[in-house]
Amino acid sequence: MIIGFAVYYLISQWDEVSQAVKLIAPASLVASFALVVAGLIFGTFSWLAILNGLGPRVPILRGAQILLVGQLGKYVPGSVWSYVMQMELGRQYGVARPRVLITALYAAGVGVVASLILGSFALPLMIQDHSQLLWLYVLLPIGLVCLHPKVMTWLASLALRLFRRPPLDHEVSLMVVVRSLSAALAAYICYGLHLFLLVNSLVDPDFGTLVLLTGAMSIGFTVGLVAFLLPSGIGAREAVLVGAMLLLLTLPEAVAMTVVSRMMFTLADLAGAGVAALAVLVMRRRLATEGSIDVERSPFDEQLEAESRAPKEAAEDE
Repeated sequence: MIIGFAVYYLISQWDEVSQAVKLIAPASLVASFALVVAGLIFGTFSWLAILNGLGPRVPILRGAQILLVGQLGKYVPGSVWSYVMQMELGRQYGVARPRVLITALYAAGVGVVASLILGSFALPLMIQDHSQLLWLYVLLPIGLVCLHPKVMTWLASLALRLFRRPPLDHEVSLMVVVRSLSAALAAYICYGLHLFLLVNSLVDPDFGTLVLLTGAMSIGFTVGLVAFLLPSGIGAREAVLVGAMLLLLTLPEAVAMTVVSRMMFTLADLAGAGVAALAVLVMRRRLATEGSIDVERSPFDEQLEAESRAPKEAAEDE
């Protein structure tokens, strides 16, 4: 059903996309999509840095599958489904639901901080017609405080207690925060370059254009996150991007570029989820064929089995 929503969005926008694609050089299309994929990879590393900073290490392929498959839930109205799917996928690998939820929320917070940092470079141009964007910067000092390792550890432990789980037995390290924030910044820079290459087919390139579009794309993600009732922030991000691109393009051209950009993100999300799921499946089959299926068992698998056996054993004792 989740994939159906994403595919439906692709089909419903195809006519507009096919017309807009004619305006863009083929080489720019390919390079632009590659940058979206690169941004998705950096975003995954940002998420994994937090997940592994909150507990025992989760293998990269497993963590990527939890995130990339789970985040397809954002295409269903009410982006909370993305968090629900991630928690359920995490549970299947023995990662406690609260830990996955805390990771998702903190990754969103890291993304907001990264987006506002990059967005600030383009803000002087954007606020001329969108002064309402200034209120977003109330979130920046709050986000920076919450990213302090001691504050992050305290908040994570508090959340775990609310879910009746033991608090963290260690403090989240500064390197966890640095790795996560650096990867998030790299992801947004990739997304800005992606949009720059699309617009590049219509205007002469310069560094100011790159800064403007990177900032607009970054702030657009935060606006889309705030508009959580819309599937994947559809409409909210586009409004910011169109507003910024009107400084460079005509309205029809700006709308065309945002439609193509959104299509590329949807395709990248579907491709990323498919590759992550397929990679885990291939690894499982290879290990099973080699007769070493136990090699892939982790403490999470053992923990999950122990938790599932506990109620049965208690019932037998009674």
